[in-house]
Amino acid sequence: MSHPAAETSSFMTDFLRQSGGVAIIDGGLATELERHGADLNDPLWSAKCLLTSPHLVRAVHLDYLEAGADIIITASYQATIQGFEAKGFSRGDSEALLSKSVEIACEARDVYYGRCREGSPDGSDDGRVLKHRPILVAASVGSYGAYLADGSEYSGNYGDAITLETLKDFHRRRVQILAESGADLIAFETVPNKVEAQAYAELLEEEDIKIPAWFSFNSKDGINVVSGDSLLECASIAESCKNAVAVGINCTPPRFIHGLILSIKKVTTKPILIYPNSGESYDGDRKEWVQNTGISDQDFVSYVNKWCEVGAALVGGCCRTTPHTIRAIYKTLPKRSAALSSQ
Repeated sequence: MSHPAAETSSFMTDFLRQSGGVAIIDGGLATELERHGADLNDPLWSAKCLLTSPHLVRAVHLDYLEAGADIIITASYQATIQGFEAKGFSRGDSEALLSKSVEIACEARDVYYGRCREGSPDGSDDGRVLKHRPILVAASVGSYGAYLADGSEYSGNYGDAITLETLKDFHRRRVQILAESGADLIAFETVPNKVEAQAYAELLEEEDIKIPAWFSFNSKDGINVVSGDSLLECASIAESCKNAVAVGINCTPPRFIHGLILSIKKVTTKPILIYPNSGESYDGDRKEWVQNTGISDQDFVSYVNKWCEVGAALVGGCCRTTPHTIRAIYKTLPKRSAALSSQ
């Protein structure tokens, strides 16, 4: 569906109203794919599954929908044309893989709607949420650092050689393809610095992208984005971008989120989205998560209510969060269950 500029401004507010005031974003993808049996020992981790095991990607999307998610994010975070070409794929095949990430998510939504029609009338189906509701497919765009797969998406330091123009050229074709793939919006995720946010905003304008987008930054100190750039300046770029329908934070420890919401509120009138990590720390040298450093789903959920009180309108999880986390969020949002049952 296309969303001309006039409609774009009301796109997210309409969706949030239909969602009962707060919308739920899905949770982590990679860990869940591994749990379903995928082998992610590859720089292109979740993207590799688009090729080898699309049924597993679809199964994870479905798990999240059945946990109560209103927005599912495609497995394209690390899927880039340049990355696929480096693996020996042709340009055409690389572009088809990007589109496929959206097709898989759209298929999951269709299957889910089918299950809702067949599901139990009282909506309590062995713990699954089977409720026909508006569901958005967000096409994920990871940063240039995610393509490098060297951890620089967590430092935001690309070096002087990488300019605004370099970044626009890097992302241009990928954004065009995802915008035409049938997704409802583009999710610019884990944006680590100001120049990349600026590149995205200019691309949306230059390429006359017809679907809305959200901008989600990451922080490791609770004050700035990971590069050290000012969060206020980064959020202001999203605020002045006419395609942007939400701005927020992902891939960040939960303890920082409350303060970050308050900061973003100073510069934006757009809905604020929040999908943090579980709080576990990642060991970049060993390429593994450090066990028992995160918080429980119960603690995560107690944070969620506070985040919504101070202004978050879209909440979910990022790395190491699971369908259990999302189901717990679904159950904890009282406004929402009341609003849905009165529809």
